Amino acid sequence: MTTSVPNAVPKKSSTMYMTLFMCFCIAILEGFDIQSIGVVASSIQAEFNLSKGQLGWVFSAATLGMFPGAIVAGRLSDKIGRKNILIFSVALFGIMSLFTAFTTDFNSLVVARFLTGIGMGGALPLMIAMSSESVPERWSATAVSVMYAGVPFGAGITALIAGGFTGIGEWKNIFYLGGLTPIAILPLLFFFLKETYTKREVSQDAIKENTDFKFILFGEGRTASTIQIWLSFLGTLIVLYFILNWLPVLMQNNGLSMKSASNIQVAYQVGGVCGVLILGWLLSNIKLRSVVIMIYIGILLGLSALTFSKSLTALVLASGISGFFITGGQSALYALAARAYSKNMRGTGVGVAVAVGRIGSFVGPLLAGMIFSYNSNSSFVIGSSIPVIIIAGLAAILLANNIARREKIDQPALMKN
Repeated sequence: MTTSVPNAVPKKSSTMYMTLFMCFCIAILEGFDIQSIGVVASSIQAEFNLSKGQLGWVFSAATLGMFPGAIVAGRLSDKIGRKNILIFSVALFGIMSLFTAFTTDFNSLVVARFLTGIGMGGALPLMIAMSSESVPERWSATAVSVMYAGVPFGAGITALIAGGFTGIGEWKNIFYLGGLTPIAILPLLFFFLKETYTKREVSQDAIKENTDFKFILFGEGRTASTIQIWLSFLGTLIVLYFILNWLPVLMQNNGLSMKSASNIQVAYQVGGVCGVLILGWLLSNIKLRSVVIMIYIGILLGLSALTFSKSLTALVLASGISGFFITGGQSALYALAARAYSKNMRGTGVGVAVAVGRIGSFVGPLLAGMIFSYNSNSSFVIGSSIPVIIIAGLAAILLANNIARREKIDQPALMKN
């Protein structure tokens, strides 16, 4: 039996908004850092004399670090609470992002990005859990989406300012900013971020349940939903990180200037912010299955448009559509994952899902690098991601069906209580 747990956050709108706002700010910083390596990749490649294969490893190092970060932080948050683990994670990715600016060769760069990824991976499942837990259940998807809108927003800021750092060595300024800002907001997080879950709040049954890793993921009929979450996260994040990291490189390889490539990337991030907010609202107001189907049809249309567009205007439009559905779709998956697990096991369930997804975000840039080395035509490279998104979409549709069915069964019991 799934044990329900009362909310830790008082039902005061000011507290709710402050928790969401703090998580949103952290998401902006994550988005800034995630995009940073992509927009300065050409400068780093030239300064460090990196091959295309080595550049793929630089892209993937942070996402590889997110794997252990998400699992460990998510698990710890179910045992000792969310807030302190989140603050530590932010401190870690801030310090290591700053350290990235001081790297001098390929090896130190990869290590810095890996450790940055551990911090970012630890922060993400906790932001998802805390955003979901800070509002009434009906609005949890919207809350997660509002929080996650910070990621493309932060990434868009990176893309906008990157054009001003094109000189030799100026790429380091991106990491100075991306490292010092998380460190600067740590006192604000300590005083204003509200804990949404502590061990004191759970019953003895819940305590027993959340110590069993296997039970959390596969107990009480969650096997199908857990596997569907993993497949949808894996496939969608392969494509998201492939586009996020390689789109500027592919556009410049096609002969576009760094400024034009940055404009295309900005369009992707603007579309992403809009997609996260609009699709998140739709998740709270219409059938899950309908929203998920729309998302993956939209992703396919966006990728197809990117594959065949030739003019700068068409590429900007195609990039915006892709960002709307890819980034917005991943945000929707985070919201669905939070709804698939009860509160006392949410940190672990979402943390493992994020970790599995990070396999995709690790594989995506590497796979793109290998494809790019084989055939540098951007249409071929982008088009190769379409089969992956079809598999992810099918898994997400099945997941939406399972969640809707479970919530329909649970609703009468909740009304009785």
